[in-house]
Amino acid sequence: MPVRLRKFIGTILIVVLVLAYAVLANTIAVATLGDAPWWGQLLYFLLTGLLWVLPAMVIIKWMAGPKQQ
Repeated sequence: MPVRLRKFIGTILIVVLVLAYAVLANTIAVATLGDAPWWGQLLYFLLTGLLWVLPAMVIIKWMAGPKQQ
C-alpha cells in the first residue's frame, strides 16, 4: 500500500477514534460521576484524557509502514 494512502487512512482513523472516544468517555462520565467527589472526577478525566493515546500510537505506527532495513 502506498505511503500516502496509509497516511490518509490513518488520519481518518485517528479523527474517528478521537471523536468516538470523547463521546464514549463523556457519556460514561455523565452516567457515573454525577455524585463523585472532585478528586474522583479529576482522576477519571486525567486517565481517560491520556488513554486515547495508546490506540492512536498503534495507528501512527501502522501509518509509518514497515521498518526499513
